[in-house]
Amino acid sequence: MKHYEASRTINARPEKVWSVLVDASGYTSWDSGVVKVEGEIALGSTIKVYAAISPKRAFPVKVDVLDADSRMVWRGGVPVPGLFKGVRTFLLTADGENTRFEMREEFSGLMLPLMWKMMPDLQPTFDQFADGLKARAEAA
Repeated sequence: MKHYEASRTINARPEKVWSVLVDASGYTSWDSGVVKVEGEIALGSTIKVYAAISPKRAFPVKVDVLDADSRMVWRGGVPVPGLFKGVRTFLLTADGENTRFEMREEFSGLMLPLMWKMMPDLQPTFDQFADGLKARAEAA
């Protein structure tokens, strides 16, 4: 299993951070790593994320967990089970008047060694996401 992760302390309550995090149409205004998000972030829905690293390719992910103000999980990957999947978890934890934001994506499957070699380094996009979310939630 391989992974990327980012975390930040955000000077805003979890409800405020959550409202930014689940507003798919707003992503392009604060996440410089995303060029477009299609669909609504809702439990059981599939959204398509278009990333700046590959702007013409849609990355479909299913929203598997949506616990308001605290946790969201997206799953995506190759349609054939067991070959390759990514599971991205977003966690919000109240810390006084602040929120601890954590995001981690774990990759697994039989094709992981090949896919990992082909994937660009995603750490900068994870950091951009966390920084953008922090800036947007603190400004709102």
